[in-house]
This record gives sequence, C-alpha cells and structure tokens, in this order.
Amino acid sequence: MSEDTAGSTTRVAMVMATIKHRIAGRSLTPGARLPSVRALAATLKVSTSTVVDAYERLVAEGAILSRPGSGFYVANQAAPFTLSEVGPRLDRAIDPFWVSRQSLESGDGGLKPGCGWLPPSWLPEEGLRRAARALSRAESPVLAAYGSPLGLPPLRQLIARRMADRGIEASADQIMLTESGIQAIDLLCRFLLEPGDTVLVDDPCYFNFHALLRAHRAKIVGVPYTHSGPDLEVFAQIVAEHRPRLYVTNSAIHNPTGATLSPVSAHRVLKLADQFDLTIIEDDIFADFEHSPAPRLAAFDGLDRVVHIGSFSKTLSASARCGFIAAKPEWLAGLTDLKIATSFGGGRLAAQLVLNVLSDGGYRKHMETLRSRLSRAMFDVSANLKNLGIMPWLEPHAGMFLWCQLPDAVDAADIARSALERDIVLAPGNAFSLSQAATNFMRFNVSQTLDPRVFDVLRESLVRAKART
Repeated sequence: MSEDTAGSTTRVAMVMATIKHRIAGRSLTPGARLPSVRALAATLKVSTSTVVDAYERLVAEGAILSRPGSGFYVANQAAPFTLSEVGPRLDRAIDPFWVSRQSLESGDGGLKPGCGWLPPSWLPEEGLRRAARALSRAESPVLAAYGSPLGLPPLRQLIARRMADRGIEASADQIMLTESGIQAIDLLCRFLLEPGDTVLVDDPCYFNFHALLRAHRAKIVGVPYTHSGPDLEVFAQIVAEHRPRLYVTNSAIHNPTGATLSPVSAHRVLKLADQFDLTIIEDDIFADFEHSPAPRLAAFDGLDRVVHIGSFSKTLSASARCGFIAAKPEWLAGLTDLKIATSFGGGRLAAQLVLNVLSDGGYRKHMETLRSRLSRAMFDVSANLKNLGIMPWLEPHAGMFLWCQLPDAVDAADIARSALERDIVLAPGNAFSLSQAATNFMRFNVSQTLDPRVFDVLRESLVRAKART
C-alpha cells in the first residue's frame, strides 16, 4: 500500500470513528440528519471524497442510511449506549473502568494500592457480626419487606445528628437513604440535569464522577484543584463562561489529592454559586476519617445551593450498600419519586445493619483506632515512596490517599502496565484528570500499600522506565 493510500484510509477511518462516537454519545440520535459532506469535510479538515467514502462505508455497516436528494441519516435502530464510546479514547492503563475492574476482580493474592477502599481486615468485623446476629432475630418485615421511600427513620435521625456535629443543620425529613453514594449522585443527576448540560468537576477528581456524568450525557468541564480547594480564579472564569448546572466535589478529604477545602475558598465558591445559579453536590464519603471537622459547604450554605451526600462503604462495609442525600425540603418529593422509579423501596436490611453498627459504642472506638492506624500508614508509605523519588503533592491531614508525582517525568501509565504484569493494580494520575494533565502522578491508598512487594515492583518499574528515556 502506498503512503498516500495509507493516509487516505486513516482519514476515512477517522471520519467514521467521529460519526460513530457522536451516535454512541447520542449527539446524533436515530433518524437525525448527518452534516452535509461539504460541512463535515470543512469541520474535520479533510477532502469531500474522504467524507463520501466514510459515509458509504457507514451505510454498508448499517450505521447510517442514504436518502438520495436529501442526505445521510442515522439508522433508526440505534446501537446500545456504550460509555466507553463517550469521551476521549483512553489507554487501558488510565481507563477508569479498567482500573476499577482490575481492583474489583483482583484475587486475594493480588495487591491493589490503586483501589479506593480499605482492606476487609481494617473494617469493624466484630461490630458487623454483632449487628448481623441482632438482625437474625429481627421480626420478619425487617428481613423481607421493602423499606419506606425515604428510608429507615431512626437511621435518618442518626445521620442528621452526625451532620450537626459538622455544623450542617438538617432535619431527618430532609434526608433520603440511597443504596450508595454513587446512587445518590445518579439520582441527583436525573433530578437536575438535561442532556447537554454542563457540569463542573475538580481536576483531578474521583474518576467515577466522569463516567457517571457521561452516562447522563453531560458536558464535563474541569477546574484545577489546589491545596485549599478549586483554583478560584479559574473557577470564576469557568462559571461565567460555561454557566454549569452542577459542581460535584469533595470538600473535607478530597479524592484523590487528600486536600482540605479552606474557609476562604468555601465562601468564594458559594458566592459564585449564588451569582451564577450553580448547584453544588458535596460528596462527604470520607467524613469519619477526619481527626477534626473541616469546613463544609453545606454548613455555610444551609442546604440552599448545596446538596450533601455520603455513605458508609469506606468505614463500615462495602457489602452493606447504604448512602444518603440531604437536600432542601422542596426537593425531597421529586427525589423520592425518582428513587421509587429506579429502585422502588429502599434496602431495609442494609439500612438496619448500618444503624445497628453506628449505634454500637464499638464503632466510635473502631474509628479512633482506624484513624491512628491510617496516620501511621500515611507516614510509613510516604517515607518509602520518597526513598524511591516519588514525592507526595501534599501531606494530608487525614484519610487514606497520597497523591504523588513520579520522578523524572516518568509516565504513570507505563508504571501501571508494568506493575499489572506482577498482579499489582495501580491508579495512574490521568485516570482522575479530565484534562489528562496528570501524566506523571499516581494515587496511592496507604492502607493497601504496606506490602514490601509494592515498593520492590515500583523500584524495578522506575528503573526500566528511566532506561527507556
């Protein structure tokens, strides 16, 4: 094949991929008319013959239809919505779905410093067993019946008291239980977003935010995150230019950086939110890891523009799926309808289990021990990483994550691929970065990074990576 022919084939494939991407992302819906040949050629800076060739091949595949004299149209039978087709094409090493699957599917012998949860042995196993034994003696409705739409009242009351300890005033009637923190965000997106709405996220941020927002066909914009919160100057520019509908963030212990929102940043963010009619989803899933409460947007705001969410999967059990939404009273009816439509009754058994554990005095002692254990792990892992030239971006006050920069501009994806060959799952920085600006960063879960084999493999991988440069 000649060089010109090869180049033409590549351009045709690029045009086909562009159209397929738009169809998969539903920006081109079944029956929609495609751009004219000349218009698409001008947009993609290719020849009209390239677009014609691409369109004809898509017709042959059944993806689009040709109507002589009218143009080309998306076939009426749309392909199933595929999240991997929405957003940028990512190397598997930094693909959030791949990182998550590797962590979830890793066997007991695998090491996973890149995962986002504690080892099972670090969770309150005895408290869970006591709670489960109590449930085994419960009346049949607890074991077999649907829960109420808002969720178990005593647990909602307990959550309200726990929120008050962090300065957030909310009644139990303003709280709705969900199956998880992710379901909480999913319901809020269903409630607040239309396809094409803009949503602001931190860069970097928890990578599943990206996937969930793409599932809702949102336009995602990232704002750089600093040691004290979002970059306020960039934040102000973005909300003025893009007018986002939502901002999704952590304010206490930020994932992945471990940073804490400052009061100054919180007040400025809320002022801008009020000025530009922005709703904020504040994910507080790491609240119980704190040694002392950090500022909460919901505490300053009073649940006016801020919706506060959380769950118990990080400190109690990932198997007992239970989260919550705290929102302004007038939103609860609509959110409840959505919960019934998507999951019907609540998980009564899981909610009762969580209530039993949280009401047990052993949970407070467990968290005191866990916070101390994480502090020791943070110190040890940070020291071992520094010995390898892997430098923490900051030293977090609490939590389980270290956001680190690799030495000599080494690509974190290369290190992750090398480690995976040794059954070690790492989390490269660009899995968290919308702008793909964290090429040589990596997130480490200190509770999962204590095995000496992790540091041995990191050392070997870094040596090989440096040798290639």
